[in-house]
Amino acid sequence: MRQYGLNNPFSRFILFAIGITGTISIHSADFDQDIAPIFVRSCVECHNGFDLKGKLNLSQRNSALKGGKSGTLILPGKPEESLLWNKIKNDDMPPDKPLDQKEKKLVQDWISEGANWGTNLKLDPFQFTTNKRGGYDWWSLQPIKRPNQPDITKSAKWVANPIDAFVLAKLKSAKLKPSSPALPRALIRRLYFDITGLPPSAKEVAKFVSNPTNEAYKKIVDDLLSSPRYGERWGRHWLDLARFGESDGFERNNTRNNLWPYRDWVIKAINDDMPYDEFVRMQIAGDILKPGDPVGQKSVGFLVAGLHNTVVGGSEFMKKTARQDELEEIIGTVGQTFVGLTVNCARCHNHKYDPILQKEYYQLTSAIAGVFHGERNVSDPELERQRKSLLTQIESFSKELKLIENQGRQTVISKRNQGKATTMPEPPKPISRWEFDNNLKDSIGNLHGKAKGSARISGGALLVDGNESWIETNSIESSFRSKTLEAWVELSNLNQKGGGVIGLQSLNGATFDSIVFAELEAHRWMSGSDGHSRTKSFRAKEENFAHQQPVHIAIVYQEDGTVIGYRNGVQYGKPYKTNLQEFFKGSSQVIFGMRHKGGRNNYLKGKIHRAQLYDRALAPNEIAASAGVESSFVSELELAAALSKTKKTKRMALKDQLTGLLARQKELGKGSKMKIYTVAARSNPGTVRILKRGNAMDEGEIVRPGAVSALRTFSSDFGIKANASDSDRRKQLANWITHPKNPLFNRVIANRIWHYHFGTGLVETPNDFGFNGGRPSHPELLDWLASELKTNGQRLKGLHRLIVTSNTYRQAAAPREEGLAVDSENRLLWRKSPVRLDAESLRDAVLKVSGKLNLKMGGPGFRDVSVIPNNGTTYYEPIYPIGSEYDRRTVYRFSPRGGRSAILDTFDCPDPSTTAPRRAVTTTPLQALALLNNKFILNKADAMANRLKAQSNGNRDKQVKQAFLSAFQRNPDSEEMLLAKRLIEDYGLTTLCRSLFNSNEFIIIN
Repeated sequence: MRQYGLNNPFSRFILFAIGITGTISIHSADFDQDIAPIFVRSCVECHNGFDLKGKLNLSQRNSALKGGKSGTLILPGKPEESLLWNKIKNDDMPPDKPLDQKEKKLVQDWISEGANWGTNLKLDPFQFTTNKRGGYDWWSLQPIKRPNQPDITKSAKWVANPIDAFVLAKLKSAKLKPSSPALPRALIRRLYFDITGLPPSAKEVAKFVSNPTNEAYKKIVDDLLSSPRYGERWGRHWLDLARFGESDGFERNNTRNNLWPYRDWVIKAINDDMPYDEFVRMQIAGDILKPGDPVGQKSVGFLVAGLHNTVVGGSEFMKKTARQDELEEIIGTVGQTFVGLTVNCARCHNHKYDPILQKEYYQLTSAIAGVFHGERNVSDPELERQRKSLLTQIESFSKELKLIENQGRQTVISKRNQGKATTMPEPPKPISRWEFDNNLKDSIGNLHGKAKGSARISGGALLVDGNESWIETNSIESSFRSKTLEAWVELSNLNQKGGGVIGLQSLNGATFDSIVFAELEAHRWMSGSDGHSRTKSFRAKEENFAHQQPVHIAIVYQEDGTVIGYRNGVQYGKPYKTNLQEFFKGSSQVIFGMRHKGGRNNYLKGKIHRAQLYDRALAPNEIAASAGVESSFVSELELAAALSKTKKTKRMALKDQLTGLLARQKELGKGSKMKIYTVAARSNPGTVRILKRGNAMDEGEIVRPGAVSALRTFSSDFGIKANASDSDRRKQLANWITHPKNPLFNRVIANRIWHYHFGTGLVETPNDFGFNGGRPSHPELLDWLASELKTNGQRLKGLHRLIVTSNTYRQAAAPREEGLAVDSENRLLWRKSPVRLDAESLRDAVLKVSGKLNLKMGGPGFRDVSVIPNNGTTYYEPIYPIGSEYDRRTVYRFSPRGGRSAILDTFDCPDPSTTAPRRAVTTTPLQALALLNNKFILNKADAMANRLKAQSNGNRDKQVKQAFLSAFQRNPDSEEMLLAKRLIEDYGLTTLCRSLFNSNEFIIIN
């Protein structure tokens, strides 16, 4: 920069004459300091090496001097003849925001003085932030410098900790004051829901209200942060970010039965106050950092918790594109969750708004190129303890259930013996019957038989000799799935093998279900099927009499795939479950004496005295009636009718509990290993190339694993080869993200914690700290929190404690006119904004208030959806099962993609198909309807009412008082008491409980 003196009188006169006054510094335009920032901010956005509008590149000296399609752009020393100057002078360029007069003068002088380019021959388009995009100087990319606490001496009493000083300084600058402290009851309810996601009890509230001191409050804070409920609450927040879903999504949406260990790991890690940097490293590379430890396999479930397309098409293009989509989904979640950058937006080109190169996107995908979805068998010493605990529970519940049911059965049988019961039911009516008295006709329908080989009627029975003799009928006239096959059969001997008695088959015999003797097990009856695909052992006793006298054999095929055998009207062995085969009209038929067409050892040797076919699954008492025996079977209806209401409810709860426990036992399996849905890593994933415009088939240069260079205080180069191992890549990625000099790492998590406590973060876009994201309302406070987190060893509980013990957090929620006028969105924090309960907290609060909450932690989630496989696709529909297993906290719900109850859906439970950093908060009529009519609400309102009745001995005043204490942790006022009693008188206590669940006071936390 050259300085020109103005000492001679003539110079001063000239300046005065042209109207310039004051102290002036005349200098030539310096390219690096003056011109480069103008070009980067105003020109290079459109005219660069990547996007050549007008075929002009202003990012490099040679291309700038060369010009574009309109000709030469710059004539050094001749601004008036330079196209660049004329476009700028006439405000044609830049088109959106022309340069101001000072900037124009600098460009004109620069051209006049020779258009010298300066030291940087190539301009970096990310060098400076513009009005269209962020640069290296963007606020969130700058190093964290711990700010000094503002000096607020006049309001020192309000400042409980440094948070309050930063907030108060902002309020004073806006001429606002903080609100008064929240009332003790409101504060304690707020604190409980924030930290644990559950309401306090009436006793806990009353205790604090009677002694609302600072010491008592801090003691409650410490107790809640030490509670296991804390990890469940904040674990649910984290699962939102991890897009935790227990099905694959996409077309097939297959169930993931073994992702729950990741959820349990998250909850435990948060409860243990694992340092946040370790928490993150474990989710990126835990399987590498702790090889052979099941904890490592569980933790990296984060990477594969999202969508997984299992139908990718046959072409190479579709397969490669699907893989690129998967990598984008994973690295996009990693970038947004841990550093608040939308790196996935650079897949096809340089990021439009943030200083992230397309090359850097592929460097990041290279870092996770070895990550694939899959299951791993891992050894876990915890398994045996869980199994023993499960077995103890199963045995206890089974014993209790058996006792109740045996008492009911004895009551029914006793009444039968006393002649008080109804007579045995008439034998069921089949759709076809073959009596074989003197012909092969169907005496009910039209499925008349035709003899093949030497098959014949003899002595009132069908005689088949085991030598290619059988009977077949016409095609069946209607299709059916569930069915019952039944016959009275007498064998020639017990040493034969594989002959069929009665069966249904396709016309070519390729598909069949049949009553078969001794095919796989000597001397035993079985359900034969094509390729044994639906055949399992009944595990029954050997047949010892069928060669001496006719025996009645029936096999029942239920709609759910259960197959039950019967012999002489009594259950034969044990049922089993398989797939159900449908037989279609016009293409299926009935056969006798043969297992199926085209098989070996197919033929039966003996007599079939009678046979019947049913197009439904018969009940045990119907089988007994058809067999002509007295049945000790007690139907479900008879058993239910014989039980008292109390025992009926208890029996249902026990059955529900056993269903869940048995399912969990099956999932845990045997041995010391368990399956976990986790990263199926490929140790040598190969090299990664840039894909031009994101096209999977258009490959460019090979890139080495690396990260985003816009963070200038430490290296984005991982220092490993392009073909490095998966373990090296992910370890380096984890180290880069958690690097002590990474300013985004602590800023992002500090903001998230604030967001969940206040409803809005200091930056209102928790996943985007880039140009399109929000700007910090309190930048100094954010950096102070971030540096404080680093100082206290990355422990999040300390950050929670700071926030909830601040007077900013403890303010009242009531609105004030002056605050609304200046800051209607409360970004300056002049009050504590009210918060509506999220869906899970609402459901959990209903469970607790109704007295039904089951606090069992961990393990496979309870299933309140039906899982419906249909033609290769899995569908999920909400159901409303009853029992304590289904009354667990909502974080332990089996969470497939789709099929949620109305309570969760209407109260904005997010779709796990994508990361959910900030939940929607809507108000719709459907919410009120769900809280009035949803089956879950009705059931819990009934449970709450029954509990209140048991506690009150019929006293209405006690019922109302206890209902308000349970729901709101306060007593009703006189008007509420009067209205509530009237409501109970007119509509019952259950209706009052439903009304309380539906109130603003229940779902809005002030």
